[in-house]
Amino acid sequence: MPNATIGNIAKYMEELAPLAWAEAWDNVGLQVGDPDRPVQRIMVALEATDAVVDEAIAAEADLLVVHHPPIFKALKAIRFDTPVGGRLERLIRAGVGVYAAHTNLDQAPGGTNDALAALVGLTEFTVLHKVGEEPYMKLVVFVPRGHEDAVRGALAAAGAGHIGNYSHCTFQSPGTGTFLPLEGANPFLGEQGKLEHADELRLETILPESRVSGAVRAMIAAHPYEEVAYDLYPLANVGRPRGHGRIGRLAEPVTLGALAGRLKLALGLTQVTAVGNLDGIISTVAVGAGAGGDLVAHASRQGADVLITGDVKYHTAQDALDAGLSMIDIGHYHSERIVVGPLAACLRERVRQDGLSVAVVEAQAGTDPFRAV
Repeated sequence: MPNATIGNIAKYMEELAPLAWAEAWDNVGLQVGDPDRPVQRIMVALEATDAVVDEAIAAEADLLVVHHPPIFKALKAIRFDTPVGGRLERLIRAGVGVYAAHTNLDQAPGGTNDALAALVGLTEFTVLHKVGEEPYMKLVVFVPRGHEDAVRGALAAAGAGHIGNYSHCTFQSPGTGTFLPLEGANPFLGEQGKLEHADELRLETILPESRVSGAVRAMIAAHPYEEVAYDLYPLANVGRPRGHGRIGRLAEPVTLGALAGRLKLALGLTQVTAVGNLDGIISTVAVGAGAGGDLVAHASRQGADVLITGDVKYHTAQDALDAGLSMIDIGHYHSERIVVGPLAACLRERVRQDGLSVAVVEAQAGTDPFRAV
């Protein structure tokens, strides 16, 4: 199997969470390392604490992928006798690169907020605070009759053809494709030197811009032709919303106290903090991974019964009560660490698709700095 490079993994991460989606004040992307350096083992963690750095070095990881950027504020010096400088020194000496996806991962499909919404059990959730739109593209491919379902299924699995609550959305129309296999060709249909007229279907679908690379790879892998003819068109349709937080409904209403207990059990916590009437009925839930107190107004306006987040401040809780909104504070760490597993799984699948020899492991050393006493 071919080897991967740090640059390959950075490309995969930027397909999932484009750098342009990060807030202006953020610092994301490759922070330590050479894009051309080979990668055989990746470790995924919430942040590069001393314990995680020790674990990455002991595991002989070549790249550490984290949510919280270790280089966040501008550094005027890299002093090895400081916590940040010391960690950077150890990582560099051990040859471990560092890639950070922060507020761009918060907005990304499958990112931190999607992971939290899934943990809570929300159905048909949408973006809570929209900050932009991801453009749509149209992909058109020409497929020999009888193979259209395989190609359609591959495209759907790669994120194409999803419109609202529907998947596998395509349009197909019949036609005739022509091609003349030249010397050296190994045609699925026809013979070298003879013009072939093939019964084909024009298959077209819609997809978000960030899904184009993966969808094209999946389409080509499922297509029987040696050379695949396809077109990509930019669309003027309203793009897919992107932004912070998510809002959706529970499968069945529960009380605030019961929902808090469910989260405590799911996250393995001894306590969480609730704001509001514990006997109040909760149906519509907003979530904001990390410090989501600034989402209170958005959650209230969109009819949420509760906002689940971390780092809730006193005055934020009072504002929520004034707005008739309950809150559950599960802590910054616990609201975000749940993305580590899905992100590692995504990278495993991505390197598998490209046939790269890379192991992806999840850090076990990450811990919440707060303790219940």
